[in-house]
Amino acid sequence: MAFGWIDERRRARHRAGLVRTLRPRPPGSPLLDLAGNDYLGLSHHPEVVEGAARAARVWGGGATGSRLVTGTTELHTELERELAAFCGFEAALVFSSGYAANLAAVTALAPHGSLIVSDAGNHASLIDGCRLARGTTRVVAHADSEAVGEALRRHEGPAVVVSDTVFSVDGDAAPLAALAGVCREHGAGLIVDDAHGFGVLGEGGRGAPHAARLAGAEDVVATLTLSKSLGSQGGAVLGPARVVDHLVDTARTFIFDTGLAPAAVGAALAALRLLRGEPERASRARAVAGALYAGLTAAGLEAVRPDAAVVSVRAPSPERAVRWAADCRAAGLAVGCFRPPSVPDGVSRLRLTARADLSGGQVERAVRVIGETRP
Repeated sequence: MAFGWIDERRRARHRAGLVRTLRPRPPGSPLLDLAGNDYLGLSHHPEVVEGAARAARVWGGGATGSRLVTGTTELHTELERELAAFCGFEAALVFSSGYAANLAAVTALAPHGSLIVSDAGNHASLIDGCRLARGTTRVVAHADSEAVGEALRRHEGPAVVVSDTVFSVDGDAAPLAALAGVCREHGAGLIVDDAHGFGVLGEGGRGAPHAARLAGAEDVVATLTLSKSLGSQGGAVLGPARVVDHLVDTARTFIFDTGLAPAAVGAALAALRLLRGEPERASRARAVAGALYAGLTAAGLEAVRPDAAVVSVRAPSPERAVRWAADCRAAGLAVGCFRPPSVPDGVSRLRLTARADLSGGQVERAVRVIGETRP
């Protein structure tokens, strides 16, 4: 029987508490949302919504083709210019998703004969980029720059180091300055995914590379998503112009994918301009994360101190994590639930995302609900 093996796999996932469920949400959900990634609270901002609507009215519902055919509008290039300038890089290239941007950066910059040194805690999109690249990948201990250096010392030839700037599971930050130093010692490039740092870290939300004074360096490439702090959709690669030109010529997720829809471009551009004019949003998101952490630990819960906007709370098991998240939802609070294989260490968690638009009362309510529903 075709695909007969699927049923047994699903039964095994069910026994392990690893079955996943889609939950379509209505507009104007009554839940207090600490599960989404709208860090700056911009996805429903009137100027962002109007930016999307205006772009759709002018450019239509879709990009109509790949970026190299008909899928590049004047709006795409405007967003790329403003992203690069804001984050401090020479050039930027917009993709249909942050996932596609990561696949492009890793595969195009790690050809046959090269070494890819990848952090054990990296996001799935970076891991998949390593799998698809023609270079050889070596996975090293999480946030360990000495392990990175040891891997580079054993290799002769081109090399790149690949890391999240802020890791999506626990919200801890990578040692970017140390990584850059090790890379320069061995002549390696550094590719960092700033999905969870952009909009939250750095001066006015310019990102983790900017905060580490790596933005604009010839040996540093950053990726980011437009779907978190900017409340839209899509992704981008930022770096030296010659790297961006190389991606245009060689990155398969750029060449063979339809361009990002104009509405998403318009929304992202409007959100970026809001962030530029309201830099306090970034510091507010960090303050809310700190308040969540303080409240949770004061309540006796095992939480990880956040370096950006993600706050992680350990759960006893996958099954109890699912029940805990469900009990929070029943009490009016939406939280993320991370279980294997999404967590590299096998420890299940509730994952909370701070938002700049959360009030002190909402933070207190979230802490109370999580504490009252603990397994």
